[in-house]
Amino acid sequence: MSLEVRIRRTLRDFSLETAFTTSDGVLGILGASGCGKSMTLRCIAGVETPDEGRIVLNGRVLFDSAAGINLPPQQRRVGYLFQNYALFPHMTVAENIACALGREKDRKKRAGMIASLVGRFRLEGLEKRYPGQLSGGQQQRVALARILAYEPEALLLDEPFSALDAHLKEKLQLELLELLRGYAGDAVMVTHSRDEAYRLCGRLLIMEHGRPVSEGDTRELFKNPGTLTAARLTGCKNLCPARKIREGLVEVPGWGVRFKVVPPIPDDLAYVGIRAHDFHPALPGAENAMRVEVCERVESPFEWYILFRNADGGEGEALWWKSSKQLAGEGDAEYLSVAPESILLLRDAFGEHGLNG
Repeated sequence: MSLEVRIRRTLRDFSLETAFTTSDGVLGILGASGCGKSMTLRCIAGVETPDEGRIVLNGRVLFDSAAGINLPPQQRRVGYLFQNYALFPHMTVAENIACALGREKDRKKRAGMIASLVGRFRLEGLEKRYPGQLSGGQQQRVALARILAYEPEALLLDEPFSALDAHLKEKLQLELLELLRGYAGDAVMVTHSRDEAYRLCGRLLIMEHGRPVSEGDTRELFKNPGTLTAARLTGCKNLCPARKIREGLVEVPGWGVRFKVVPPIPDDLAYVGIRAHDFHPALPGAENAMRVEVCERVESPFEWYILFRNADGGEGEALWWKSSKQLAGEGDAEYLSVAPESILLLRDAFGEHGLNG
């Protein structure tokens, strides 16, 4: 099973130019709002038409500008879960699901298929309710049931949890993960949430201003994002221009420090990044240690978020330290250090010049 996408479309504020190929599992497209994520899905589904390019699903050409091929949405066998679920408000749960079974004319078989999907998505007792009478989670399950009734070869998920509260969101993420494990087709999910991408997507495509900036195994990209944009979108709070001094050593003037790092250092190094949870209390003189001047403490139920500066220099933005209450009391530390392997060495993907440019 594979989905191959290579498209270009001119939008009002930028040009969407993206290319990727899926394999087994879920491909996540991570990016800020307005970067072209949803437009990419709409082009795959046939709701929008690219200016040029090619889209191929399991060997079937869905779109090819050079060959003049542009299959209508109903012929693409693609299931598209919209952000607002797009249920028909005047139809019941059972009727919404039945809409995807138009090719099955046998009434008993249709009823059996509906009952099977109702049971699979835990919608028993809701068959005669209308979408307005359902919770957000129930609406999502109805929308997924309707999509899978269509037996699509690809499943497109457009910000599937954006309209849900935090508690329901986490619960439905686990349910969707279980569903996707049993789905035989290709799946692509767009999101601006790094947590959703990490939990649900085996591979990740990171986009900015309509273009891919990084692609690869999700956990590897979080570990080594490679670019400033990818580091920011995967949640790195501490980012600062840097330059190479020699192999294994970088200078970060904004923080007033030099850090030992794990080589090799890229020739086009522009920034370093440190995730907030990678700082640890240290003794004076320890490797990569800084003397702490606390700017602010923000308490959460189980952690402290501490903003601090290097007390011995640096005029850049304050750094973030995420400290567990159980491990570090109230987050008091005279010195903090970071392991060389935890320092992200970042290139500059879109001209946000560091110290080398």
